[in-house]
Amino acid sequence: MATKSRDAIDGDTVTLRKGLALYRLNKSPYYRARVWDARAKKYIIKSTRTSSLVEAKIIAEEMAAAVHGSKPVDQVLNPNSITKKGNPNGNFVSLADELIEREREKGERGECHRKLYKNTSFYLHHNDWGACSYFKTDHVTEIQTPQYLKYMDWVRSKDKTLRPATMNHIATNISKVLKMGRDFGFITTVPDTPRVRRNDNPRAYFKFVPIVEREKDEYKLLLATANRMAAERMKVRETIIDGELLDMIMFLAHSFLRPTASEFYGVRHRDVSIQTDPKSLQIIIPKGKTGSRIVNTMAAGVSVYERILKRNTEYLKPDDYLFFAKYPNRTNAIRIAQRIFYACLEEAGLKDDTNTGAKHTLYSLRHTAISMRIVLSKGKTNIYTLAKNAGTSVNQIERFYAAKLPMEAELVRNLQSFGE
Repeated sequence: MATKSRDAIDGDTVTLRKGLALYRLNKSPYYRARVWDARAKKYIIKSTRTSSLVEAKIIAEEMAAAVHGSKPVDQVLNPNSITKKGNPNGNFVSLADELIEREREKGERGECHRKLYKNTSFYLHHNDWGACSYFKTDHVTEIQTPQYLKYMDWVRSKDKTLRPATMNHIATNISKVLKMGRDFGFITTVPDTPRVRRNDNPRAYFKFVPIVEREKDEYKLLLATANRMAAERMKVRETIIDGELLDMIMFLAHSFLRPTASEFYGVRHRDVSIQTDPKSLQIIIPKGKTGSRIVNTMAAGVSVYERILKRNTEYLKPDDYLFFAKYPNRTNAIRIAQRIFYACLEEAGLKDDTNTGAKHTLYSLRHTAISMRIVLSKGKTNIYTLAKNAGTSVNQIERFYAAKLPMEAELVRNLQSFGE
């Protein structure tokens, strides 16, 4: 049997219209565009540099427009010129890069978290299972639900340890790219990208009355332990425990803030104002996890702040931090706060959550704050208001808090009522 010539045409020639066609040679997977130049009385043939027929058609049309106009053909076929910012060519990778760049700009303007674009880039350009490497030659019109499902199977084959949450982050970012393709007019509808079902784990929080009996109140035990450590001037490495540990615990449990550099550790005096009707602190969070928001604390937040003003007389300027103010480097402040808090957990015997076995962390105080509002308000707290104040969603509160908490007696009576 004769061997096929490398320069022979592979398959059928695709005629787009008179004078414009696509074909492939045995020696290359890329389509070649053939355009008739009426002025020069000859065909111009160039590689489209893509194996995607859909993308090759787009490039061939641009090439034909260049031949019949004044733009150099080589400029049309230069990938850098057709995928520049604001002008993606419909290829999945070009749309992904457009998405990442837009999120970077939105982050700089404060319209979303400033690091969102880095997370998006991580999932789309991951070295082992990134969608951009899998769909690198595909035009967005070629990616439908079956292709997406094949990709997700491929991801699982690459790393069997990926958790459902990670798989869903991957799915979300692919969907964002497809929506970008829709916005640019390459597709009219966004294909379904089914998520992976996952089991929600309840958040670890410190149990409190009336969820548990008074002698088993973990939150009160935590406060008492912090008080005792300060009274004994207990030393944790180079740090001597004082009232700041207790105030940190109470502040987090009454403000709903995340124990992060952009929220709790980032609060300065200029961000705080005392409100009297009702009694609370109003805190401006300029760059929280979900963007900027205004937080209102419980009344106890005011008492904590007043103690801070008395204790930290050297750090009362508008730009001074509320907590661990003598450490302008917030990384150091976070490390010290975590160290003394873990020492407090050790002293109180509260390292682990009694129900789930999960480790307690400073985040457990935020979870305690949200849980307390749901339970202690006897169901009267508006869940939308709570979600907005905590910088989360109603869905998150229903999934991770409300659904996992026992009903208070008054709510059970309401459930059993006959409308008298």
